[in-house]
Amino acid sequence: MAGDPMLILQIPAGGPLDDQLADTPPDTLAGDDVVVERGPTDSEGVLEAPVVGQVVLSVPSPEALRRQADELHQLIDGAGTSTEPIVVVIEAAEVLRDDELGTVATAARRARRPVILRVIRDG
Repeated sequence: MAGDPMLILQIPAGGPLDDQLADTPPDTLAGDDVVVERGPTDSEGVLEAPVVGQVVLSVPSPEALRRQADELHQLIDGAGTSTEPIVVVIEAAEVLRDDELGTVATAARRARRPVILRVIRDG
């Protein structure tokens, strides 16, 4: 559907990553096809569990997205036709760089359904 985001970035609210994205957002966030959702966290600063989604990849840090770019693209391309969003999980991040987000955004633009990039906790 036109107007729907192709990439949804879910991050913990109120931490260093939230500040970085608000103060100096990467160019990847400039378009209206990428949205940032700031979510509530538990007492340990962990983003609350998602309601829906098919996790296709979980990485410890954003740098892994660059190193595993080919695998990421294959997993998103081959995720099938379910109605649930495709989910990529980053365990911890203090900052997200344009090349890291760009890797996911490129794959998400080719996907048949929305892609969620979840950052579980601040790094």
